[in-house]
Formats: sequence, C-alpha cells, structure tokens
Amino acid sequence: MFFRINYPGPIILINSMSYCRVIFLRNFLVCVSSFLCLALKTNGQSTLAVGDTIPRFTLHDQDGNIFDSKDYVGKRILVIYFYPKDESTVCTKEACAFRDNYSDFAKRGAMVIGINSGTVESHKEFQQHHQLPFVLLSDPGSKVLKLFGVKNKFFISGRETFVVGQDGKIVYTFNSMMQGTKHASEALRVVESSK
Repeated sequence: MFFRINYPGPIILINSMSYCRVIFLRNFLVCVSSFLCLALKTNGQSTLAVGDTIPRFTLHDQDGNIFDSKDYVGKRILVIYFYPKDESTVCTKEACAFRDNYSDFAKRGAMVIGINSGTVESHKEFQQHHQLPFVLLSDPGSKVLKLFGVKNKFFISGRETFVVGQDGKIVYTFNSMMQGTKHASEALRVVESSK
C-alpha cells in the first residue's frame, strides 16, 4: 500500500512502512520541541542585573532562625549565591570554595549567604558535614530564587551569585552551572576591588 504525502512540492508516494516512520519522526520531534520549551520556560521575570536593588526577603537559616535581608542591607556587603542541591558534587565544591575564602570575605566586611530550596535540616547537615561558617537559607518553593530571577537549567535550579553593595544594589553577578568554585573566586575578586 502506498500513501501520498501532501505538501507544496512534488507528489511523493511512500509505502506504509515508510509512512509509519515519517509519522513517528514527526510525533517525536513535536514531543522533543514541547519538552525543550517546557524545560527552558522561565518564570516570566528577568534576572536581576547590576544596578538593581535586591528585593527584601525573609527565610529560615540552617538553625531554624528567621533571616530578614533588611537587617543586613546597608550594613554589609552581601554575597548571595543560589545553588541547586546540598551535597551534590558541584554544589559541594562551590560551598567549600566559599568556606576556604571565608576569612577573606569577612575581613572586607562581606557576608556570604547560600540559598536553595532544601530543608532547614538538609542545610544543617550540609553545614556541619563541610564545616561551612556562613548562612544557608531554606527557600521552599524557590520564592526568593524567583524574586532574583534565577533561571532553572532544564529541571535543575540555577546557580548564580550576586554581590550586593551596602546600598542594597547589585554590583556584580556570575552565572555558571558547572564552574562552582569560580563563583567564590569571582565574588571575592569583586569584594576585594570594592574596598
């Protein structure tokens, strides 16, 4: 049995087996394109950029205490880094890089803050396991991540660092999913050059 494919061009006759392949391929491409559109879909808000004022937010830290950004904006330089998951390979390297440079950040009056959607308990375990001397904030539902406009990369939370001046305005951003340790070195370079 042969089928005629209608399209604006020469008439093509194909057998039933080829027709099934064409239909399968068309359906496959529709599914893949739908998946990519869904995976790359953003939350409709653009990422905060240099010069933007950070939004006020309140979250729980790794000890269950309430952290309110208004208590720190205007008093310290803030290094806020968003990361996908406690204990994942790149996230652990990133956190340890911030830990290893923590005294240099502190000397310059900068406060390091890690944020992701993990639980308070997960953050506490992560902090203790790697002796992290800085604040880890639990962002259930990724509300603060969305306020900052950090985009997911496929189905993984984004990895982005914001350096915030004492006036509450962003002075630098760095975005890289696979270069976790570079987030700390880039942020430190900016903090050192601002003093």
